[in-house]
Amino acid sequence: MTEPLLSAKQLTKLFGGLAAVNQVSVDLWQGRIHALIGPNGAGKSTLTNLLSGDLPPTTGTITLDGRDVTGWTPEKISRVGLGRSYQKTNIFLPFTVWENVRLAAQSRTPHASRWLSRATGFAAINDRANRAIELAGLEDRTHQIAGNISHGEQRQLEIAIALATDPKVLLLDEPLAGMGIAEAQRMVDLLLKLKPAHAIMLVEHDMDAVFALADHLTVMVNGQVIASGKPPDVRADANVQSAYLGEEH
Repeated sequence: MTEPLLSAKQLTKLFGGLAAVNQVSVDLWQGRIHALIGPNGAGKSTLTNLLSGDLPPTTGTITLDGRDVTGWTPEKISRVGLGRSYQKTNIFLPFTVWENVRLAAQSRTPHASRWLSRATGFAAINDRANRAIELAGLEDRTHQIAGNISHGEQRQLEIAIALATDPKVLLLDEPLAGMGIAEAQRMVDLLLKLKPAHAIMLVEHDMDAVFALADHLTVMVNGQVIASGKPPDVRADANVQSAYLGEEH
């Protein structure tokens, strides 16, 4: 591709006199994983919320697949190709895995005027849901209650829900948080599987996963970017080591 799928230029978000995000630019390309790291309070989640439309920027621009989506609502941005997950698990716990994903798939096939029809009767929606579940590696959990599957599987379910909306860009906010070694490895494998067909921004504190996955690495501190580039170069940056990574990295 000659252009990034998502491009943000000079984004700033002010809360009163505080700049939670200050003049941050980022480009996300299909087939690449862009990791965003930094200490707590660095502005990572705020930046993610700006890109997804959950927050409007104070200044700056955002383009998605060639469209200026600055200030659009999350629903409108989602419909032109952006999916995301959140820091806290955001699923319907009493519903089955399939029901959770089908609801997301249903959002892409409007049938508002056919309100007497059974939602489960639309083959295209069901197929879309089943493909997303398979891609997320949850075929064996399809009919399990979401609240009864493991934490790692719930995080996979969040990604399946996003995949059911046919996104081009995925914003994933700490998808490995709280996972054991085996669950974390399954998530790493899943992200590598999704990488060729998507542009992915990964916010993550697991440095082993970050350096295993990232093609590009951006470090934020106090709302600003202090380094951005290839992971080995960023890892060796003295300012990054001092502000975040520490001597062990």
